[in-house]
Amino acid sequence: MQAWLSSSLVRHYPGSPARQRRSLRLDAARGETIAFQAALRSADEDLRVAAQAAAPDGVEVQVRRVRYVPVPHLNTQTPPGELEGAKYLPGLAPDPLYPDADMHLGPHETGAFWISVRVPLDARPGRYAVRVALTPEGGEARELAATLVVHEAVLPSRRDFPVTHWFYADALCDWYKVELADEAFWPILDAYLADLSGHGQDTVYVPVLTPPLDGVKRPTQLLNVRRRGDRYSFDWSLVRRWVKAARAKGLTRFEWTHLFTQWGAEYAIRVYRGRGDSGLLMWPPETPAASPTYRAFLAQFLPELEGFLRSEALAEASFFHVSDEPHGEQHRANYRAARGMLRELAPWMTVMDALSEIEFAREGLIDAPIPSITVAPDFVREGFPAWAYFCSGPRGEYLNRLIDTPLTKIRMSGWLFYKTQVRGFLHWGYNYWYQCGTTHLIDPYLVSDALNWPGWAYGDPFVVYPGPVGPVDSLRWEVFAESLQDYALLQAAGVDPAGSMLAEIRDFAVFPRDEAWIAAKRRDLLLRLDEG
Repeated sequence: MQAWLSSSLVRHYPGSPARQRRSLRLDAARGETIAFQAALRSADEDLRVAAQAAAPDGVEVQVRRVRYVPVPHLNTQTPPGELEGAKYLPGLAPDPLYPDADMHLGPHETGAFWISVRVPLDARPGRYAVRVALTPEGGEARELAATLVVHEAVLPSRRDFPVTHWFYADALCDWYKVELADEAFWPILDAYLADLSGHGQDTVYVPVLTPPLDGVKRPTQLLNVRRRGDRYSFDWSLVRRWVKAARAKGLTRFEWTHLFTQWGAEYAIRVYRGRGDSGLLMWPPETPAASPTYRAFLAQFLPELEGFLRSEALAEASFFHVSDEPHGEQHRANYRAARGMLRELAPWMTVMDALSEIEFAREGLIDAPIPSITVAPDFVREGFPAWAYFCSGPRGEYLNRLIDTPLTKIRMSGWLFYKTQVRGFLHWGYNYWYQCGTTHLIDPYLVSDALNWPGWAYGDPFVVYPGPVGPVDSLRWEVFAESLQDYALLQAAGVDPAGSMLAEIRDFAVFPRDEAWIAAKRRDLLLRLDEG
């Protein structure tokens, strides 16, 4: 057995050759979570190997096995130089981080263990040895050691940069065979909320009504809605419980259900009687957005929503949506009418939506536009308080987070958000475990494109896998979380986005994607904070 160390920015495929790296330096602020890998390759026979890791003085170390998932094709619209693993894909790609500390390799096969290192806030600055032992069954352990350099600097909280990934309660219900009102649902939810918070997210989507996203979804409506004649009544108890659960796990901002249908605000959303157990709708699915029926509902629902937000101290911590990804003249006309109705019925409400046509912002239809990273810098230059998003696209040279996106590119996320001065980040797929646009579950360990390649890329619909009692993280999710720590360090150090430190970053397509660049800039940041 050959064994070596690598950073968190390398993917090890079954056919990856052995390396000789025996030492590794890890620079960290107090309060940071960083990672590296212990990789190994078998010889002529199959091999069972157990891993152990340890560090001194309260530094917490977690070992997870890097599992492989099938990738039947390379993602499209991307030159070979912007793909990772093109030598090994189609084939098996490393992605899930399974909570195992052992693995079984076949002959001439490479595997890796992911070692997460959590530095306590009260750690003493200095050098620490993080030791890893890889022990083959019936053989002697191979000892590896990384050097952890803990700085005086303390990782600060990220300020004024919300991050959200749309959270699919329906996927949890279907995968774990529970309902929102079941007591069994809430411990599962807790595990996923903790995972969101633990990876730098501060915002969570609240399915107060069934989200009108990605096809007709199973009812997932926290709000119990009743109607008698032309009057509606609302029971907010499960909404309140959701908010309380999220706050308990460290989430501080809340995104509320889109109020009109996706891609153009043409129709009212589906609101179910009760919480949707019967599947009965309050009105037909193609009820126009500006119809008297839907207007009458909103006229009663929106004041109730405002009252709930104020009673729960949520008014200043909430984001509201009209319709997802409107585009073109007809969509803009629909959006204009919907926005006008909301301004009349809920003048207190500001809205944000994923949309990339700057005319929406120029016309004043939206308060916080969320354009694609291809055009987000244009919004910023015109003075609009724009967030940014990517999904299956753009690809090519642009930042993304797909299974064949180089991990060095993913690690640049926080640096790019900071440099471009966007105000937040949104992604549509935290745990979308369905066939595209349907309610049919897929097995995420076998299908990572929602059965819609090449339109949807491998790795786009989700960043976590379902585990027995909670989420199984991915390489991509861990590296993205590390990048958000980098953002917080940049912010704390007061780095000028237009200054020399970030001069090599131009936009979301032109930027360094080199492990040595990232390591050197992080060390520079930490030294600045040490001195400050």
